[in-house]
Amino acid sequence: MIHPHTELKFINDEVGHGVVATKFIPAGTITWVLDELDRQFTPQQFQKMNELYQHILETYSFRNNHGNFVLCWDHGRFVNHSFKSNCLSTAYDFEIAIRDIQPGEQLTDDYGYLNIQAPFKAANEGTKRKMVYPNDLEKYYPVWDRLLGENFHKISTVAQPLAPLLSSKVNKEIQAVMAGKKKLASILELYYKS
Repeated sequence: MIHPHTELKFINDEVGHGVVATKFIPAGTITWVLDELDRQFTPQQFQKMNELYQHILETYSFRNNHGNFVLCWDHGRFVNHSFKSNCLSTAYDFEIAIRDIQPGEQLTDDYGYLNIQAPFKAANEGTKRKMVYPNDLEKYYPVWDRLLGENFHKISTVAQPLAPLLSSKVNKEIQAVMAGKKKLASILELYYKS
């Protein structure tokens, strides 16, 4: 489920629609949680589907570390790519804001950590990276782990409207990391090597 202080909005002809903040969302806020309404399709199920459905999944889903296609039931499937993303996936089936997100600003992910199947050229944002590749997670996980480490502790300091959707197991993991009893799991755990 995507954060409740968001809305679907037309961005431009290049990217189409995107998810935009309707209120200030501070760094450390859980911006998305894998919930019971999200659907997962195995690679075998995907292969048996009509091409139309395959295209929909290729466009609107991401792949988890098991290679399953995860299709968000809500506006979460419209979160656009950015090399300067303001949200970041964790190994705990949720994403957090890695910097403050202002009202009217898009929530973005770097598709490099979403196990894409084929490389694509992204919009030029003035970064060294111009392409997103299926193995970006292997290359950039140290940078993303650092960003998670800098912001994960903020989870306990800001309002978390999506917290009720976290499982008790995930809550225990968060508490153990906060208490220094466990190391923050690497985003590399999300990698699916096909």
